[in-house]
Formats: sequence, structure tokens, C-alpha cells
Amino acid sequence: MILIDSHKKKPENILKIHPDAILADVTSKATDDLIKLSPFYPHGGIPIPFSEGMTATCVEAIWQGLKVFEDSDIDVLLFKNDTMKNIKRSVRKNGRPLGHRKGVKGTELLDYIEARKQIYIPTYRWMLENKVSSIIERMKEASKTKTIILLDYNTNQDVDDASKPLSHAFLIKAYIEGIYPYGDKIEDKNEKKELTLFGW
Repeated sequence: MILIDSHKKKPENILKIHPDAILADVTSKATDDLIKLSPFYPHGGIPIPFSEGMTATCVEAIWQGLKVFEDSDIDVLLFKNDTMKNIKRSVRKNGRPLGHRKGVKGTELLDYIEARKQIYIPTYRWMLENKVSSIIERMKEASKTKTIILLDYNTNQDVDDASKPLSHAFLIKAYIEGIYPYGDKIEDKNEKKELTLFGW
């Protein structure tokens, strides 16, 4: 089983509720191989969606680089940033966000949720499949017999909730468990009850 919790919580408080769990820091602050699951990790060679032949160092560089603001367009220099620092682009510096450009040379601007669905989620999936597949396989195997709690700064697990950034830890869980947005299964605890009631 895989659960998501806040990196901001004290580990001992999480372990009080789940004493046998394995805590797995998947943020840019991780001190082991799991740092490679951070969207900030500079794997290099990550294809930029809707931008044939163009790549970036990390998922976050693509997400931030394709953002368009009131006072500034996309930032292609971010695609080369391999420091895990100075990647986020702020409203204070760039003005109000207008959306994400659909590709480096694209003319269409995607709203936040559409950009999440067409840029962030598929790019993160590509990274999981092409850069960290052995880590994912080990985690998948371990989750069959143990409770793994992925620690992330963001814990939003609702793709359509624009009020908070989406948790990349949730995307790891979704990929491993084959649930939306990476699989056909929709995680719904009530669904199991309903199916049982109807004898399915």
C-alpha cells in the first residue's frame, strides 16, 4: 500500500499512526536515490511536450519554462538549468500568470488544469518510465507487502483542484497502482462497496 503525507510533518508523528510504515522522501531534499523522483532532479534529455526535438534537464524546468505571465513569455533558459535551484518563476517578478504555452513555438495558451493534464502529468510519466524505472519497480514490489508513505511538500491528489499544486508523490502512487491519471482504475473507496451491493 502507498500513502501520501506531508514532508512538513515530523516523521515520529506519522509513524505513530502507521508504526510499520516505510517513510520515503521523494522531494528535492531527499538524501538517497529517491531524490531522482523529484521533478527538480536534473536527469537531462526530458522531451518538452509539443516541441519536437527539444529537451530539458528536469520536469520542473519544463513546467516553469512554458509558463506565460503578464510581463514575460516562456523562459527557454530554464530548460538547461541543472542546479535544482532558481527554477520557480514568481508572480512578483513576472506579473499575473496567463497560462502555459502549448510547446515552445506554440501559439495556444493552456489554462492551469489543461496544462497540468497535457504538460506536467505526461512529462512526469515519461520521467518515471525512462529515467527511474528501477526505483519504481523496487517501490512497486515493496508496496505489495509493506505500507510506504511518500513524503511530499504538496499533498493535493486531485488533478482537477487548481487551488493547490498537484503532488508528484501522488503521481508516483498513481503510476504504481495504475489509477487515474496513469491508469484506468479510479481510486474510489465507495465504488468497492457499491460493486459488492450489486453482487459484482
